[in-house]
Amino acid sequence: MGSRPMERRSSEPSPVRRTPANHSPHAPERQGGSSIERMCVERGLKMTGQRRVIARVLSEASDHPDVEELYRRASALDARISIATVYRTVRLLEDKGILARRDFGGGRARYEASEHGPHYHLIDVETGKVIEFEDEEHERLMRSIAARLGFSLVSLRLELFGRKLVDPAAADQKTAAAKRKSGR
Repeated sequence: MGSRPMERRSSEPSPVRRTPANHSPHAPERQGGSSIERMCVERGLKMTGQRRVIARVLSEASDHPDVEELYRRASALDARISIATVYRTVRLLEDKGILARRDFGGGRARYEASEHGPHYHLIDVETGKVIEFEDEEHERLMRSIAARLGFSLVSLRLELFGRKLVDPAAADQKTAAAKRKSGR
């Protein structure tokens, strides 16, 4: 099968969607709420209006927002949400196993739903862009290694850090042009 990029995931910020006037940001979404909101309810958390907004913003994120970005998006939907509320909510959701903290460098924690399924992250060290991908072959290998060592795999994390490869043809053209310019 090999590696394949996942849809909808990058480090690019998601657009903030304003809530229509006839739909309160505090009400659950019409089809049972966001996926993170459903996990909160399943784990017995009280869902305040502000938590619902934060949960929805997290569920709709196509990137891995940090707390400040999460605050920016949530407060655009509900101006009463404070940065302290976002920090407390993120900490609670992380403690309950609903959110997973990720450290992709840059000195800030970023978050995603913990029940996102097996996937991996490739971080471009030049731009900070995060690319999510799946690799069934790698997952099978990790399960096999765990079994060989007498374990059942419960969780798996892989974060790759790299630089985009330079197109060899383009690099050769630049080198040739530089040599011509220098008179070599």
